[in-house]
Amino acid sequence: MRRRDFLFTVGALAIPDTPADFTLRIAPVSVEIAPKRIVKTTGYSGSFPGPVLRMTEGRPVTIDVFNDTAAPELTHWHGLWIPSDVDGAMEEGTPMIPPHGHSRYTFTPRPAGTRWYHSHVYAGRDLHRSTYSAQFGFLVVTPREDPARYDQEVLLALHGWNPFFTTMGDPSSGDEGSLEVAYGAFTVNSHALGGGEPIRVKEGQRVLFRILNANATQIHRLALPGHTFTIVALDGNAVASPRAVSVVELAPGERVDAIVEMRAPGVWILGEVDDKVRKNGLGVVVEYAGRSGAPAWTAPSKEVWDYTAFGRAGGETVSTEAIVPLVFRQKWAGNRWVSHWTINDKEYPKTDPIVVRANAHYRLVFDNQSDDAHPVHLHRHSFEVRTVAGKVTGGVFKDVVNVQPRTKVEVVMLADNPGPSLLHCHMQLHMDFGFMTLLEYS
Repeated sequence: MRRRDFLFTVGALAIPDTPADFTLRIAPVSVEIAPKRIVKTTGYSGSFPGPVLRMTEGRPVTIDVFNDTAAPELTHWHGLWIPSDVDGAMEEGTPMIPPHGHSRYTFTPRPAGTRWYHSHVYAGRDLHRSTYSAQFGFLVVTPREDPARYDQEVLLALHGWNPFFTTMGDPSSGDEGSLEVAYGAFTVNSHALGGGEPIRVKEGQRVLFRILNANATQIHRLALPGHTFTIVALDGNAVASPRAVSVVELAPGERVDAIVEMRAPGVWILGEVDDKVRKNGLGVVVEYAGRSGAPAWTAPSKEVWDYTAFGRAGGETVSTEAIVPLVFRQKWAGNRWVSHWTINDKEYPKTDPIVVRANAHYRLVFDNQSDDAHPVHLHRHSFEVRTVAGKVTGGVFKDVVNVQPRTKVEVVMLADNPGPSLLHCHMQLHMDFGFMTLLEYS
């Protein structure tokens, strides 16, 4: 049964009689990410990432979320095929969790794979809200029968802290550019590089890394010297062609599941390829049993991240109801102002909805006519990547696809979850300033 209970009262909280399977509390958190480097923000249940929520595919769950802050909140269950009233987006009809209030979510989790949960409120120029905060955590949906073969599982969430507005242009030339978000520190899980315990492994182990980019606006590229990543799933969905790569790239909202065979004993840094970002915290030490010393880093090859490498050449023909062109453009607001973003020359809430018919396939054409990359996320559905910059593929199913500047990506989606569904850029700054529309069923 699909249902949703919202229980709150003024001045006191009404607690449900029946216990929930999981409970989360939105509240201030303070974490020492490295010696004398403390991050103060808002998180779930006193930590970041929040508690790992493990569910079984097809088995109903109930989650209580208590909002212990003075601001209304929302929790989005990213990557799940669930009803719109529990998805965690106000635009879809999910009610806000009121200040010092409570919401109960009940749904049946599917599909299996690496999902996550995070705040889905408007942040705008407030760099303490939504995905700029620590309100994020892993949600892993296990299949009823799990055929995975690995010796150890490691969950890694990437995030940036102390965000601030800056420009990338030259002030002396008068062309400073629009405002972008930069970060004062980075972490993998709750610590900056060297600030926490290492990942301890043994020679010969097969380690499954579930990697999540929970950063609000920044793309990350990761490497582990002396090792390769065999990509087995993207956004929690098994790929058609698992393949070994030396670099993993994730845009905001994306997840990568990769198997690493531990066959290079030593002490290594698994970290961001960009030296500045890695030295500012985005990395973690990998330590083999019986090994010690300073962790080593060597720059990887300049490998290009390519979704089509994990697909089937040529893909398969699917009869589609319609082709839906979606053109993304920047709406310049002037130097030292935040740019706005449009879909087919309109910004939300004036964007035209994508109208679909239940149980039909649609080809969405993401045409990025800007100089920024856009990780485009579709709520409550998955889609199959079919072309990237003209290269045809199939068998790669995602819920976020990063559309590179001046590039087209085509995806095919099955409209099989009626109700309003958001489609937006997962970069918080882009979403807040226009890059969003709704998919609606006729």
